Amino acid sequence: MLTYILYCNNHNALSLEKFNAMEYFQFDFSQILSTTMVLFAIIDILGSIPIVIELRKKAGHIQSEKAAIVATVLMIVFLFAGKGLLNVIGIDVQSFAIAGSIVIFAIAMEMVLGLTIFKEEAPESVSIVPLAFPLIAGAGTMTTLLSLKTEYATQNIIVGIILNMMFVYFVLKNTNRLEKLFGKTGLNILRKAFGIILLAIAIKLFRTNTGL
Repeated sequence: MLTYILYCNNHNALSLEKFNAMEYFQFDFSQILSTTMVLFAIIDILGSIPIVIELRKKAGHIQSEKAAIVATVLMIVFLFAGKGLLNVIGIDVQSFAIAGSIVIFAIAMEMVLGLTIFKEEAPESVSIVPLAFPLIAGAGTMTTLLSLKTEYATQNIIVGIILNMMFVYFVLKNTNRLEKLFGKTGLNILRKAFGIILLAIAIKLFRTNTGL
């Protein structure tokens, strides 16, 4: 009888662990869509097409595969290790998320009003620096990842990262065609539209993590 009870308890415990694991790895389409849209707006690869073209002219060639893979790895590593790094320097995720919301707000203002707040110089080697980092996986993207982690499940954020990197790879491979397709006016419209979305997201993150 005791053996049977122990068996049942162990079986129930294993079933509960299995259920929790399945629950953890469940994917939420709405979260995936939200994280994908946020990262798409933050990375702003369409708005960066003129920069990519200029870098291609300077370097002669861009390794699109290498840039996309390196950026993906950097983002996923920071998604998992970023919190630990913050703990080492004594900063909690909520404080980082608030700082991130301010950075996102500043980037959104750049996109909507055509301002230039963040300035970076591009060296000659472009596939890794500055294309993968910091143009694609820059400070704004990294800050956004930890900010998103306070609201969304990790697996859904990873899917959002992968979807964005697939699109980034497509854009890098077809930069000249896309520039002709959208034109400067079309790219500006897209940039401003996603800038407004980012403004709303920045305000939401700020209110969530400050309790206002």
